[in-house]
Order: sequence, then C-alpha cells, then structure tokens
Amino acid sequence: MKTAERYEKVVERFKQEMPTPTTELNYENPYQLLVAVILSAQCTDKRINLVTPAFFEAFPTPQALAEATPEQVFDKIKSVSYPNNKTKSLLGMARKLVEDYDGNVPDDFDALLSLPGVGRKTANVVLSVIFNRPTMAVDTHVFRVAERIGLTTRSKNPLTTEKALVKHIPEEYIATAHHWLILHGRYVCKARKPECDKCMLSDLCRAYPAFKRIAEQKDALK
Repeated sequence: MKTAERYEKVVERFKQEMPTPTTELNYENPYQLLVAVILSAQCTDKRINLVTPAFFEAFPTPQALAEATPEQVFDKIKSVSYPNNKTKSLLGMARKLVEDYDGNVPDDFDALLSLPGVGRKTANVVLSVIFNRPTMAVDTHVFRVAERIGLTTRSKNPLTTEKALVKHIPEEYIATAHHWLILHGRYVCKARKPECDKCMLSDLCRAYPAFKRIAEQKDALK
C-alpha cells in the first residue's frame, strides 16, 4: 500500500470511529493546560488529574504560582514523576509568563519554547488544543503508533515523525490526529501487548501480520 493511500484510509477510519477526540487532561484555561502538560511528562494523565485540583486551588493564576516558594509547589506535586525538576520548571514558567507576557499563555511557538519546562511537544499540545493550530505533538504513543501502522518508516526521533505526519495528514485534521494517535496508543496499540483483535486498523497496519504470526505461534504452543 502506498503511503498516501495508507494515510487517507487511516484518517477516514479515525474520522468514523473517533469523531471528537480530546485530551484526557483536565483543565479550564490555557494556564491550567500548560501546567498539566508540563506535569504530565513521563507520568500518566490519570495521576496528573488527581494532583491538579489541589494545585490550582493553591495557585489559581500564573501570578499566584510565580509568588510561591519551591517548597510550596513541591508539596503539591510530590506524587508525580521528577517533582524537583518540575517544581523548578513550573516556577520558572510562571515567572516568565508574568514578566514577559502579562500572565497570558502566548499563542506563538517560539514564545512558548522560551518558557522553562516547555519543549517542542508541550508547545505543540498547547497550540493545537487551546488555539486549534495544525501542530502535531509527538509523545511515545504517537511515535510508536505512527511507526507500527506504517505512517512513518524507521523514524529516528520525534521531530522526524512530526514532520512526516504534518506533511501527509490534511491540515484540518492535524490537531485532531494528535488525539487519535495518542488515544489509540493508550488503549489499543499498547507498547507491550497491542490488542490487535480490537483494532479498527488491523487491515491497514503494517505491523499486524507480524503480531498475528506471534499470536498464532503462542496459541500453537498451548
């Protein structure tokens, strides 16, 4: 199957089966989403959603967070991964928002990258979710699923994957496709045990024949 045909069929399948996907992080405004995405690095959305209510109660605005002490911030996020580093990032992010952007989350990629704790993935999430920009945030799920399905081939890094997906997915679906791939990777195309029997893309998937053979071999040994 040619690349363009695979993309067309995958997008159509997702449009039918998952018409209105969205982030699973809970947030009410751009500041809250930015905090949640920074916290979510190498941590589950479920854990972040348990932590953020108390965090936002204590620090409801960038201004409130900018005035907090490291000890106060750490106490609210100590159950997430790498709380020390994330404390520094959150404080730095909030102070720069207040000093340079009047407490508002910018809608510019380079401006977002200037914030402590914000890398390419986080900036793309904010731009796509909050500002509906055609950006593709590549996390471990997106990287894995795109490769397995056959949307990318031997990608060396997330940026290579991002460029390939943005190139081939119609612009109006890029922001949505970010959620499609994440949710598919989280609940179906899992890292260790992909649930191919439940997958709506198995007939299109480049990796499916190999997974099918492995499953058949295991069944034969029972």
